[in-house]
Amino acid sequence: MIKRISSASLTSDPPRLNTMSADGRFNHEASPRDILLIEDDPVVGRTTEILFRLAGHRLEIAADTTTAYSLLARRRYDAILLDMNLTAGRSDGAEGLACLDRIVADDPRACVVVITAHSGIRIAVAAMQAGARDFVIKPWRKDDLLSKVDAAIRRSAVDGEGHRSAVGNPSAGSVLLGTSVAIERVRALVRRVGPTVAAVCVMGASGSGRSLVADALHAASPDAGTRLPRIDLTDPEQWCTLDNTTGTIVLRNVDRLTSHAQARLLDRLMPGLRCITIVEDVAPFLPALRRRLCTIEIVVPSLAERRDDAVLLARHFASVAGETYGRSTPRLTPAAEAFVAITDWPDEVRGLALAIERAVLLSDDGLIDVAAVRPADPFAGSGGGTAPAFGMQDAEKLMIEAALKEHRHNVSRAAAALGLSRGTLYRRMAQHGL
Repeated sequence: MIKRISSASLTSDPPRLNTMSADGRFNHEASPRDILLIEDDPVVGRTTEILFRLAGHRLEIAADTTTAYSLLARRRYDAILLDMNLTAGRSDGAEGLACLDRIVADDPRACVVVITAHSGIRIAVAAMQAGARDFVIKPWRKDDLLSKVDAAIRRSAVDGEGHRSAVGNPSAGSVLLGTSVAIERVRALVRRVGPTVAAVCVMGASGSGRSLVADALHAASPDAGTRLPRIDLTDPEQWCTLDNTTGTIVLRNVDRLTSHAQARLLDRLMPGLRCITIVEDVAPFLPALRRRLCTIEIVVPSLAERRDDAVLLARHFASVAGETYGRSTPRLTPAAEAFVAITDWPDEVRGLALAIERAVLLSDDGLIDVAAVRPADPFAGSGGGTAPAFGMQDAEKLMIEAALKEHRHNVSRAAAALGLSRGTLYRRMAQHGL
C-alpha cells in the first residue's frame, strides 16, 4: 500500500528507501516509494518487483517502451529503472538511450537510474550525460540496487525536483503519446519553447489534445512546480483571475471574443505574464493581441493526421479504463484495432477515449471487439455516428479479415464480434471474395 508523506516529513530530510540490514532483513523506517522498471526480461522483472515489495515499496513493470510511456502519462514515479537493451540480442544501448532521451525531454525532473551490463560502461556514461541520475551494473546485488535508487531519489529531492506519484485520467499528465511524425513535431516544439518564457498559442480541433500540449509546455517550464491557472474568457467571472496571477496562465476561447473584448484583454495582460492560449483558429485575433499571445504557434494535428497513433492511444485508454474500474488489462481484438485505425472519431482523441472507456465497461472477458467499440453496425455507412476514414470496401474487407483471423474462421463468432448477423457476414465475405 502506498502511504502519503505527512506534512511533518516535508520539513525534514528526504526519506530513505528501506535498506537491507546486515542480517538480511529490511529496515522499514522510510516512506514507501513508487518505482517504474522498464525491463523486457520477465524473470528480472519479477525478481526486482519482489525485492522492492519486500523493502516496502511499489514497483510496476513495463516490458517495452510503449507500455512505459503509457504508464508515465498516468502517473509520476519517484524513480525509473531503465534497462538499456530491451530486445534480445541487442547490446548497443540504443533503445535505452532513445527511451531515456524521451523521458527526460517529457519530464526534466525524472529520476532515471539505468541498468547495463559489465561491458556497458560506455553506455552508462552516455546515459549519465543524457540526464540519468545514476547507473547499475548487472548482475547487481540487492542492497546495492536499493541504495543506488535511494541516493538518486535523495539527490532529486535536494535539487527540488522530487515528486510524489499521482494517478490521473488520460489528459491529466504532461506526456504526449504517439510515434507519428505529426505528434513528434509537436513534442519537438514543446521541448524547444517549453523552458522559455515565450507566449505560445496552441491551435487545433476540440478534443485533439490541446490542453495536454499546454500541460506539457508548463511541465517543461521554470514554473513547472506551480499550479497552472486556466481562464475561460467567455465567462466574465473568470476575468478577475488575470489581476492576481503571475508566472504562467492558460487562456481559452480568445477566438470567441469580440474585437472590443480582445482589446480589453490586451490591456489586462500584465507584463511578464506568460500566456499559453488554446484556440481553434487565430484568424479572429486582433493583430496586436496576436503579437502578444502568439510568439510561437503550435498546431495540434487531428487524429486523422496521426492515424498511426490511433491504435496505440486506444490501448492506452483501455489500460487506463481497466485501472479506473478495477478490471484486468483489456485487450483489443485485431478487428477492433483495425476499426480504430480506419475510423474518423467524433470529438477527436477525446471521442476515441470515451468509446474505449465504454467498451471496457461493456466487455466481460477482457477482450474488446468491434461491437463493443461501436455497438451499431460498423458497415452501416455515414448516416450517423462514426464513419470509416477511407473507402468503405477497403475498411469492410480489412475488418472482416481481422475478425476471421482472430476467431480462426469461425463465422458465427466473427459475426458476433463485428456486430453482424451470420447471414450478413456470409454475404459480405462473398462480396469481397473471402
